[in-house]
Amino acid sequence: MHPAHVRLIAPSGHAHDPAAMVRGVARLRAAGCTVDGEEVLLRFAQRFAGSDVERAADINALATAAVLPDIALTTRGGYGAARLLPRLDYPALRERLRGAPIALVGHSDFTALQLALYAKSGLCTFSGPLLADFGAEVPDAFTWHQFWATLTAPTAHVTWATSAGDVLDVHGPLWGGNLAMLCSLLGTPYFPVIDDGILFVEDVGEAPYRVERMLYQLYLSGVLGRQQALLLGSFSQCAPGHRDNGYALGDAFAQIRAVAGVALVDGLPHGHGAEQLTLPFGAPARLCVEGGSARLEFGGYPRLDGVHPVDSAENP
Repeated sequence: MHPAHVRLIAPSGHAHDPAAMVRGVARLRAAGCTVDGEEVLLRFAQRFAGSDVERAADINALATAAVLPDIALTTRGGYGAARLLPRLDYPALRERLRGAPIALVGHSDFTALQLALYAKSGLCTFSGPLLADFGAEVPDAFTWHQFWATLTAPTAHVTWATSAGDVLDVHGPLWGGNLAMLCSLLGTPYFPVIDDGILFVEDVGEAPYRVERMLYQLYLSGVLGRQQALLLGSFSQCAPGHRDNGYALGDAFAQIRAVAGVALVDGLPHGHGAEQLTLPFGAPARLCVEGGSARLEFGGYPRLDGVHPVDSAENP
């Protein structure tokens, strides 16, 4: 068993909170991890963590690295990943990384890269915490433990309370991420065609009507109709405005449930809040829902073979 080797990648926004990044690196090292790539934390190009060429090179370098890291960890979200998609070497990334024990991890804007890497290279990545999340002044213990428990085991699961009334027992590929990023790539070659999937979505700072509009985009494009279920993660800072006359997120979700013909399961503890899961994008999964409880099981994703699992004593 060996400690995890973590390489930092910065495909989106610059490190606007350097103290959080320093704490995140320190906490990973305190857990025994080797961390490299810290130079990406110093790059600036307007709002981005370097030029498009530099940020794309963070990803493409994985295809030619003499030794692969165990984890390629995204520093933060923001915006900028979509600008990189035409610059990625998808055949080389597929040749080197498909089936390799490496975890590419991030969420928010990173969803654009996950969609493209799955569509063009068939790569299974992970929707999970950012370096910035590990650098929170009080990092979330659930997020930390679920991250390591998932990456170092062949299978994982999560259970949560839900208000969904449907009784479900379905299998399919698990995929999804940030709702705005999903919709931004619809109709492009970087959006994968996934049938009979289990789709999860989350977002932050979007008014309820905007959330409904994006879900309608997935519905009207036929994406929702091809899925087994839609999992609703956290939608933080999504309160109604003064013109909404009481129309809230619950109304938006009820409308989509009524028209889309797909089961909606709320309560998934994942998104832009403190509590986050580490979910393998593209891995086989099983979803069971009954009696106000949901259970999501997944396996068949890249496992960090031989990496020492971080236990509770190493919780930062």
